[in-house]
Amino acid sequence: MKQLSKVARAVTPSPIREMFNKAIGLEDVISFTVGEPDFQTPDNIVKAAIKALENGEHRYTPNAGIMPLREAIAKTTKMSHGLDYSPENQVIVTAGGMEALMLTMLTILDAGDELILGDPCWTNYSRQALICSATPKFVSVRAENNFTFDPDDLEAAITDKTKAFLINSPANPTGGIASRELLEKLAAIAVKHDLYVIADEVYARLVYDGEMPCSIATLPGMQERTIIINSFSKTYAMTGWRVGYALGPSEVISNMVKLQENVAACVNSAAQYGALAALEDPQDEVDKMVASYGRRRELIMKEFETIKGLHCFAPQGAFYAFVDISETGMKASDFATDLLEKERVIVVPGHAFGTDSDRYIRLSFATSDEAITEGCARIRKYMDNLDK
Repeated sequence: MKQLSKVARAVTPSPIREMFNKAIGLEDVISFTVGEPDFQTPDNIVKAAIKALENGEHRYTPNAGIMPLREAIAKTTKMSHGLDYSPENQVIVTAGGMEALMLTMLTILDAGDELILGDPCWTNYSRQALICSATPKFVSVRAENNFTFDPDDLEAAITDKTKAFLINSPANPTGGIASRELLEKLAAIAVKHDLYVIADEVYARLVYDGEMPCSIATLPGMQERTIIINSFSKTYAMTGWRVGYALGPSEVISNMVKLQENVAACVNSAAQYGALAALEDPQDEVDKMVASYGRRRELIMKEFETIKGLHCFAPQGAFYAFVDISETGMKASDFATDLLEKERVIVVPGHAFGTDSDRYIRLSFATSDEAITEGCARIRKYMDNLDK
């Protein structure tokens, strides 16, 4: 048979799933791997989807999504960002934030274009760029900078092939948040070099300081060059529903809609009505989930304060603990494998998120207090035994 496409061969499996698969068949395993809320989707959302099905919403919807949902997204974004987006041509509903990212990249990137990413960053960004035959270009982001771009480092990485850079705030895997002051500097760079900015804001509601993070799209000159990515998956515990969205310039969104027609046609109709209820109904359940994540954040940080040799970065948002293991002298992949084999605890090695991150592990604290306490006790035991 003839060789498969270069794209298919260039995209490698995620190390997150590799670690998950290593635990298959093992007993008494505590997992801190997959970034998925451990809560059920709130009842009002489920009932809205059921009602839609009972009312006969069984057919294709517009490629861009049902108009009531696009209107609700625009209204919600007006309230949170102070920005006006037209539901007709500046909002698209997608199959999760993942497809919103993919359609964005397919729309703005050509073969050979460069997309600048932080190192560490979420694993799928670089793979999606490769699917577009574009080049992911990494810039190290460091703990002392809250794991956000240093403006000088970002600008030094820009070439005549650079088309865009991506900001994820709050970030996966670190939980770091970009300050308004920093975003102002990054915005000036985007304007100076005429770059698009992809703003992944899927964790924007999951913050622990009481204020929504600043969006770079709100800064002068940035709405017209920024594509905001968001999703219902994390905020509303709707990972399996696959509903996300993007907002941006009409030229970008209209072309994303054309691509949507040829990729998924539209998002599941009943799921869209569930998402509509998520936005329009009271947000009490979201507040409860965020409060739980906040309590778990404090718990896991307190636990790591007692584990010698490991240092936990204090996440400001999302639900991940990013832990420095450099004092062990081990690579993260070896540390994670050994920890699984000896103590039955799964963590994600840092190399999953970038080549400069092999001295870190990531733990998702979207799990029970009991799992956090027991898992950290096993990690503490593992570290104590390393000295013997």
